[in-house]
Amino acid sequence: MAYLLSDLSQSIFATLGVSNCINSLGLSNNEGQRECLLLVDGMGVNALELVSKELPIFSQVKNHSQLQATFPSTTSASLTSLGTGCAVGVHGMVGYTMRVPNSGTPERLLNALKWDERVDPYIWQSEATLFERAKKQGVKVSHIAAKRYQETGFTRAALRGADYYGVNQVDEMVDQAKSALSKTRSFAYLYLNDVDDASHREGLGSEKFHYAMAKSADLILKLIENLPKGSRLWITSDHGMINRDDYVVLGKENDLLKNVDLLGGEPRVRYLYLKPGSVDETKSQWQEFFKEKVTLYTRQEAIALNLFGPEVLDKNLDRIGDLIAIANGEFIMVEAERQELQLSMVGHHGGTTQAETAIPLLSADI
Repeated sequence: MAYLLSDLSQSIFATLGVSNCINSLGLSNNEGQRECLLLVDGMGVNALELVSKELPIFSQVKNHSQLQATFPSTTSASLTSLGTGCAVGVHGMVGYTMRVPNSGTPERLLNALKWDERVDPYIWQSEATLFERAKKQGVKVSHIAAKRYQETGFTRAALRGADYYGVNQVDEMVDQAKSALSKTRSFAYLYLNDVDDASHREGLGSEKFHYAMAKSADLILKLIENLPKGSRLWITSDHGMINRDDYVVLGKENDLLKNVDLLGGEPRVRYLYLKPGSVDETKSQWQEFFKEKVTLYTRQEAIALNLFGPEVLDKNLDRIGDLIAIANGEFIMVEAERQELQLSMVGHHGGTTQAETAIPLLSADI
């Protein structure tokens, strides 16, 4: 069975005695009751394989069975699953960009990471987070990440409830984590995005990537050296990465968007919001054009395959594209109006390849 980030976060909070959390990973109880979860954005299993010799800490910590990223394998979906303990179909953060139903003519897209203040994050993602639930039950819950994320709509939707400590340097993160875990029944969530940023900009395996992985290793070593005795450190990620190869610019020198009212998702997974009655025609057109480069599902087919988990709430249905196009191999689907930006990015994620979905689970007892 493939375990997700929602299983990990629920399991950790279950060991802290938070009610209605399922310890599906079978984690042992930690007598110290101090749990630290570090998420290194973009650090898939394939990233660890590239640095195993130069950064020995990654092989020195305990390596558990790997986890599976959500679908789509993108930060907004994965981190909301971690924060809520829910599958994507329940929390409704179904992609990087997704339709805001009933938002006018034409309807708008919500960029989950940049947000739109016309969208109330507490309504858009209305499930109680694990952070909120744990705090109400007496757990000291801390969120330690860059200052710029503190008041974003995404943080308020997906990760609300923790005491937020905005810090930007490794040593500051370590100091805050040490303080956050000073008492029993405490949980600290740390987030680092350097690996994701480096891989997007210059590619998985680039010099910038190796520098970012070294920074992550430095943070792990310092956490092990400085966290209070009785702490348990967990290390994971939200997705892996592929380096793009071939691409198509949608709507440029092709009529692929003739039935598309709104184009969402990201280059590895596209949501097509279509004109009424055009699903079959568009699916046939795209299949003929892309052949084996893309896998296509209607919304109903994707839900039947449990791509978004075993349940999709009615309120979340229209956020999902009428047609879903998933890129295979190292292929990407580019928006004409964002062509320069999207082609400048070497690393991408969102799809269903092993490189994008296999994420590590490491731990160390302090």
